[in-house]
Amino acid sequence: MAAPTRVTLTGMLSARRGFARWDWADWTSNVYLVLGTLLMFGPVAWLLLSSVKSPSSLVEFPPTLLPWEQVRAYVPGQNAPLPLFKVVEGDHAGQRLAEIRRIGLQATMVDPAKPDTMIRVPVAGREKVMHLHASWQNYTDLIGKFSFGSYLWNTVFITVVATALTLLVNSMAAFALSKYRFKGREPVFMVMLATLMIPPTIVLVPNYLIAAVLGLTNSLWGVIWPAVATPTGVFMLRQYMLTLPDDLLEAARMDNASEWRIYWRIVLPLSAPALAVLAIFSIMWRWNEFLWPMVVLNRSESFTLQLALNSFQGDLTTQWNYLLAMTVLTLLPVTVMFLLLQRYITQGIASAGIK
Repeated sequence: MAAPTRVTLTGMLSARRGFARWDWADWTSNVYLVLGTLLMFGPVAWLLLSSVKSPSSLVEFPPTLLPWEQVRAYVPGQNAPLPLFKVVEGDHAGQRLAEIRRIGLQATMVDPAKPDTMIRVPVAGREKVMHLHASWQNYTDLIGKFSFGSYLWNTVFITVVATALTLLVNSMAAFALSKYRFKGREPVFMVMLATLMIPPTIVLVPNYLIAAVLGLTNSLWGVIWPAVATPTGVFMLRQYMLTLPDDLLEAARMDNASEWRIYWRIVLPLSAPALAVLAIFSIMWRWNEFLWPMVVLNRSESFTLQLALNSFQGDLTTQWNYLLAMTVLTLLPVTVMFLLLQRYITQGIASAGIK
């Protein structure tokens, strides 16, 4: 049998609809792909480039995609570097002058080489001197000025522990609903699925009251326990376990295997594709969760990365440079994990839908 032909990205983009020249379908499909790529990755590119912009570059108008920043020059007698402009009109056209102050439509400027001579220039007769500059201190300041390591540890702990408990609890429920015959099994399953239609905000107050009674407020365990059992996970695992042959389980019972051993040694290994998909989804859910941690956690030392992001936004001002940089750091781990394990998502979902 002939080996399957491997399709490369170049071959896919240069493919034609059976003709030597471009057909309308080729133009339409390529335009659709380009627009879809821009819509999906355009905001990501903007986020990455804006995360290395300085605070002054972020408020520039009109906004730019690349991190352009106005050049500043040190002038003797001035406490801080001054913004540099290029004069385009008048007697000083072509000169680069530093702005000392601006009043109305006139600016008082000075030549950095001749700091004793003041020059008045109309605002309309000058333009900013710009250069590309990446402000990597947006990232280094997060580690030096803020408790980034503490926020990261809290998020990783919640994600790992909650994912492990979710896999255990949901797989046990799915095993019971798929391989045991008992009265009321189908109604229980339908009621469980019906909970998917209940908005999370409806049960937010009851969950908080229960957590407060149990003393779980301001505790990472208070974030973990309420989301351990998920109807989506039970449904996905149950549909997959229905494909496992009952004869295999009966053979294990004939060999005097306990129900726990059947579940742990047979059902779980065979359900690995569906478990991998649920693990990926659970990691993404826990990592990006914001509402419930914001309700149950009040102390800053217990904050997750998502709550730390919110702390950069105040009532009167927002530290956009730190907010964007921390957003990139927050998205990086879960993005890398998704890229490495994305093939398990398609395989697991496809297998879970077969009964």
